[in-house]
Amino acid sequence: MKKFNLKQYIFIILGSFCLSFGTVTFLSPNEIITGGGIGISLLLHTVFPSITLGIFMAMVSIPFLILSYIYFGKYYLFKTFIVVILLSSFTDILKEVIKINAITHDILLAAIFGGIFIGLGIGLIIKGRASTGSTSVIGEIVAKKTKFKAAEVLLAIDAIIMFASIFVYNDIDKSLYSLLSVYVGMKVLDVLLTGRPSKKIVNILSTNIEVLKEQIRERIEEHGTILSGIGLHQGQQKTVIYVAVDVSKIELLRELIRKYDPDGFMIIAEASEFLGRENSI
Repeated sequence: MKKFNLKQYIFIILGSFCLSFGTVTFLSPNEIITGGGIGISLLLHTVFPSITLGIFMAMVSIPFLILSYIYFGKYYLFKTFIVVILLSSFTDILKEVIKINAITHDILLAAIFGGIFIGLGIGLIIKGRASTGSTSVIGEIVAKKTKFKAAEVLLAIDAIIMFASIFVYNDIDKSLYSLLSVYVGMKVLDVLLTGRPSKKIVNILSTNIEVLKEQIRERIEEHGTILSGIGLHQGQQKTVIYVAVDVSKIELLRELIRKYDPDGFMIIAEASEFLGRENSI
């Protein structure tokens, strides 16, 4: 039996509320949709407004819950079921009971901030080791059974939802704003899950390695590694300094290289995530 993890359930509750809040206050009143089960529910609610949005969220999730039980087991189903109940309940409480108004009717702002809340909500739910119980289940199943990646399947499903919204809302502009909202949500999700380290990965190819090594250690105050290799074409011995540098110190590093090795070669790359101790580099 798996140990109860309070932190995960806090993430699930907060994530579900963020999804509901973003949907009710930004997306739904401005007829902007998002992908997945929430997007499908928004379209169905527009066509059949007599049924609440929260009920549609629960109804749309039922087949995905069944599939998640078949393919991923009881524990996965339990946490996903909690997300569905919370999402459906929060949505109807905000929309039907409290009757919270739209925060803005500016469609651009609604698309941006709706996307932020959707991305934040999904990210928190994933941190809680759960799922929204919608199309992500299909993506994972197809990825297990075929050569297609889960992301490719989800992209195709979301594209169909966006295309359908053109006919439901009869407004292509709103569908384009919906695409913007989805993009913003993906960016927020990426930041939440991978972080945004304020560092760059720098590779320095130099003939003055010893001096640069001392300067980096004293002036930049960063840990790094010296790598030895062989040139691709002429087979010459090459030495490279590999170091993670704070963004604020990149310009100082450039000046050090210009000063101590004008012919030095530097490559700067993004650092998407750090795990472990930095001094292990």
